[in-house]
Amino acid sequence: MTNQQPAQPLSPLPLSPSEERTWSMLAHLSILINLVSGVLGPVAALIIYLVFRDRSRYVAYQSLQALLLQLIAWVGGGILAGIAWTITGILSAVLVGLCLIPFAIVISAIPLAAIVYGIVAAIQTNQGQDFRYWLIGDWVRSTLTG
Repeated sequence: MTNQQPAQPLSPLPLSPSEERTWSMLAHLSILINLVSGVLGPVAALIIYLVFRDRSRYVAYQSLQALLLQLIAWVGGGILAGIAWTITGILSAVLVGLCLIPFAIVISAIPLAAIVYGIVAAIQTNQGQDFRYWLIGDWVRSTLTG
């Protein structure tokens, strides 16, 4: 008869600073997946968050920010752009829609601006800086810290 000890759950090993920078950068760059797939960028950021949230608070913070930016700016902005162009198209029949074209163009630029913002975030996190998205960063930080 052998004396077996109960299995202890393995605690995840913390990430090195280099790994933290790399995974944070990849979370922010996941917005580029949207250019090919349309909407799978938030899924990639969510996976990075779920895999590394217990191993690195920095990666958890950065990936959750990236996820929320993509949901708000890419998905929400895309839906808003679709609505704006639909209204513009319908109202073009009565010439009012022609005046709305500049507004629809500006609204359509929201997802493109999010891509640029995500790339800036990726560069800064890869350099080890604590990047914080405007309006999103403080809310995420308070959510993670309690």
